[in-house]
Amino acid sequence: MSRTVHYDTNGNEIYEEDCINDAPTYPQEQLADIERREAVDHPDYYKRGGIEAIDAIEAWELGFNLGNVVKYIARAGRKTKDGLQDLRKAAWYLDWEIKRREHQ
Repeated sequence: MSRTVHYDTNGNEIYEEDCINDAPTYPQEQLADIERREAVDHPDYYKRGGIEAIDAIEAWELGFNLGNVVKYIARAGRKTKDGLQDLRKAAWYLDWEIKRREHQ
């Protein structure tokens, strides 16, 4: 008797016969696609306290420059080890927005 191996969203092996709840299960190839999409759509380095930077940016209607300030602060030291570079980028966008508003 062969059993089909599926994986739950945490990557744990489960078998069709072991599925007793309504949680979705996926073949390994499909799970890899889901993980890739999550890495693109919702990377961990943009999440703080359960909030994604993009959600705050849109809710607060920050626009491009201030949105980038929030984005770079949110990921400082999380996407790469050099958090200082992200803070410099945030400062650059903040300075650009200040100059833009001074010349309106």
